[in-house]
Amino acid sequence: MENSHEDAANKIEPVPPPLSAPSTKYINQQKCCSLNKNRPTLIGRNCTISQARGSWDCLFDEAYRADVEIHTNTDSIIYAHASILGIASPVFRSMFKKSRRKHKISINGVPPEAVRIFMRFLYSSCYEEAQMEEHILSLLVLSHAFAVPQLKQECEYQLEHRLLNMENVVDVFQLSVLCDAPRLTIICQRFVLMCFQGASSSAGWKAMKASHPHIEKKLLESLKFEDHRQKEKMRKLNERKVYLELYEAMETLVHICRDGCKPHDREACRYEANKGLESLLQHFCGCKLRVAGGCPHCKRMKQLLELHSRICADSDVCRVPLCKKLKQRMMKEKKNKKKNKDDMKLKILAKKIMRTKSITGAPYFTLASL
Repeated sequence: MENSHEDAANKIEPVPPPLSAPSTKYINQQKCCSLNKNRPTLIGRNCTISQARGSWDCLFDEAYRADVEIHTNTDSIIYAHASILGIASPVFRSMFKKSRRKHKISINGVPPEAVRIFMRFLYSSCYEEAQMEEHILSLLVLSHAFAVPQLKQECEYQLEHRLLNMENVVDVFQLSVLCDAPRLTIICQRFVLMCFQGASSSAGWKAMKASHPHIEKKLLESLKFEDHRQKEKMRKLNERKVYLELYEAMETLVHICRDGCKPHDREACRYEANKGLESLLQHFCGCKLRVAGGCPHCKRMKQLLELHSRICADSDVCRVPLCKKLKQRMMKEKKNKKKNKDDMKLKILAKKIMRTKSITGAPYFTLASL
């Protein structure tokens, strides 16, 4: 029996030690860009991916068997591989089809460092955040010129959410027009509209006026249109507010004449215009200047009563003063086809009030019933 226990103990295998965690030395050295709006970083991804990216960066830095020479403004040469550039950019691919020998390309008009950042992105889809901030406009131009949509989208995103400011907004607007970035163009237009004085006095605006006057004209026209649109929006909002106040006055008038509102109930009344409208109605009933047409308060009350009669659905049972009489006069004038400017204005105003109230989702006019 003891021998069997000893044999079982000998068969038990020791527990292996835990696996070592993957190394993140290279991951922490370089920050990788992300090409979507969720902005995940390379940290936490599979280590194999980071090693692959490191291999691409090493290939670019060491220029192993490079067959492309890229000449920049300062006569510095950047070496690259035609196969990689051709896969990343259709523009490079068409350039390399003309010759199978060693290629020479000149990229002028942008800083050499921006060209190097652009080339590195074609290899590993990575960039340093500080380099992106420094050369964002040059990278936008290069990504558009060589048809690299991933980098172009990244530049547009960074400008829209982080890097757009008073100093570069005019330059960004020019490039957004020239590089076919409509969303960025609209964002720049709105930015300039909010701070027009500062933007119009900047050095970028003067340079745009001298080099691209048609773009300045387009910007001024868009700003004028945007300003007009904002004013029109505010005008409609104010009109809608007036129509809603008139609708509330109509409901308050029905409430006063149908239910009555005693002094001890006014504090709990849900109609804000109750007190003022009740005083106006009492004045209208006892005013002696109303007959001569010289009382402005009575004129205002009469207009409210006429407006009420146009939107009241059942004037036969309505308790609002003069509702049935005004409705009959309106129908008589309609039958005789007699119209004047005041009647037309009231008719249009009644339609707008009902349309505005229906848009807000509230019920239609409350009937003044018994």
